[in-house]
Amino acid sequence: MASQQNGTGYQPPQMSRPKRPPTGDEEASQTLRLGEFQDVPSLSLSEARYVINAVTTSRKESGKKPADSETLLKVQEYLEMFSRYKEQEPVQTLEQLFNQTNLDKFERSQLGSLCPDDFEEAMALIPSLQGKIEEKELTDLLNEMKDLRKFAT
Repeated sequence: MASQQNGTGYQPPQMSRPKRPPTGDEEASQTLRLGEFQDVPSLSLSEARYVINAVTTSRKESGKKPADSETLLKVQEYLEMFSRYKEQEPVQTLEQLFNQTNLDKFERSQLGSLCPDDFEEAMALIPSLQGKIEEKELTDLLNEMKDLRKFAT
């Protein structure tokens, strides 16, 4: 017989922290609505890889115990596998290219991580680019990104 409390069925204790209710203002479609993350800088996978590796190296060199948690190691493995630009120079060059555009930080990080092949693919993957950048400008940017990947390998 199931335990009954106040006429309702037994509710097991909550094993994880409660989720915040969705605010409904987060959407990455034709209109970017990132809620509380709207003006927060975002990183491409290559930038995140560079930052995490730099912090880890700095900690090792300063004699501090590196935080080699299982999670950190898995994140580093993931970034090593999926980041498109492995060296510092192409990451910095890419940032300079993006600074010449009028794109949001989120769109820049998405372009840097996804590396679409052409204008149509970029528009399909990042719909908020529509109306922000001309086809020729985006195509030129994507071609420069491809060149950076070729020379970086």
